[in-house]
Amino acid sequence: MIDIKALEKGGLDAYKKDFLNRGGDPSLLDKLLALNSDRKKAITEFEVKRAEQNKVTQDIAILKREKKDAASALEAMKSLSTKVKELESKVSEIDARVSHEAAHFPNRVHESVPVGKGAADNKLIRTVGTETKLSFKAKEHTDLGEKLGILNFDRAGKIAGARFAILTGAAARMERALIQLMLDTHTQDHGYTETLPPFIVNSASLFGTGTLPKFREDVFHLEGTDYFLIPTAEVPVTNYYRDEVLDSDQLPISYAAYTPCFRSEAGNYGKDTKGLIRQHQFDKVELVKFTRPETSYEEHEKLTGHAETILKKLELPYRVMCLSTGDISFSAAKCYDIEVWLPSQSAYREISSCSNFEDFQARRANIRFKDKGGKPQFVHTINGSGLAVGRTLIAIMENYQQEDGTIRIPEVLQKYFGEKKIIS
Repeated sequence: MIDIKALEKGGLDAYKKDFLNRGGDPSLLDKLLALNSDRKKAITEFEVKRAEQNKVTQDIAILKREKKDAASALEAMKSLSTKVKELESKVSEIDARVSHEAAHFPNRVHESVPVGKGAADNKLIRTVGTETKLSFKAKEHTDLGEKLGILNFDRAGKIAGARFAILTGAAARMERALIQLMLDTHTQDHGYTETLPPFIVNSASLFGTGTLPKFREDVFHLEGTDYFLIPTAEVPVTNYYRDEVLDSDQLPISYAAYTPCFRSEAGNYGKDTKGLIRQHQFDKVELVKFTRPETSYEEHEKLTGHAETILKKLELPYRVMCLSTGDISFSAAKCYDIEVWLPSQSAYREISSCSNFEDFQARRANIRFKDKGGKPQFVHTINGSGLAVGRTLIAIMENYQQEDGTIRIPEVLQKYFGEKKIIS
């Protein structure tokens, strides 16, 4: 949530510039602040009338105690009571409007974020490993998986519909092995606490992370309830501490969570419809951190490095991109995309997004911390995929494929296959 008070105290011009760089209309901010000004005027008017009401209440008590005629005062009280109720309703209505409008404004961006209109303006930070060069024409993971009998999209379509898949045999085993590798690495080597959250959340949780109200079409809603399927473990894990004040000694807090994820892909119809890249249901290991403001960018770099470790262990070539103002997500102040090399496409594709949200989510979810003797202040939240499991499976299948259609198993995963080295 943007801080309206900070905008009114001199931060408006800087945020207008950020908002314009994100592709927004800065005049909408003026309308928001005008509405907030009306809200403050309504509150003042309400408080004045309520003070008058309290004064008349006292006068009536005195008149009755002194056994004097209180008829005119009682009549005045009726009029004031009606007015106070009207103003209270007005304040409530305009306050809700301000909150609703403010909830649609994105986070400010960090000064290091490149200015641009879209993905073409993202900045390359580093490339790790050498792009896989095969001596034969690379097959897509869909062809490899179907010929080996380990991926089936037709039966999944019969059971559920488009954008679903059935993983069988070695594919299912590799999915499970990857989840285990990721959780073991992040908990044993990187110090994260493993957690298994609910896969269903309420609307308050989705509001806290910035999914609602703006991106309601992207999530699956359970009709007739306030329940939604999670689009990512970021949502339930970030909301662990909603409406709580943490002790500063607890920070940073780091969680690693495996969950299935569910997305409607409402804005992506016609995009990546084939294969595992963009599914309605997929597995992911998520990394979430709660930090002090002054250390959040240091922790952001650490988290990104932790996600990269998995690709290094799997010996998969990848690169890290800093997203531009035109490509960064709604809630993020800064984001690194980690992109893995796919030989069939001769291109790098996203496998993780690692974001620092600063205090944007914490304001929405009211997550604060307190130093001894100090005032509560908002934490900074950071998260990233460590990694998207299905896309990691794709990358392994394509980078480790052989000319005969078999797939080599990365050395780090062979222990999960009884030391087997080839999927055939």
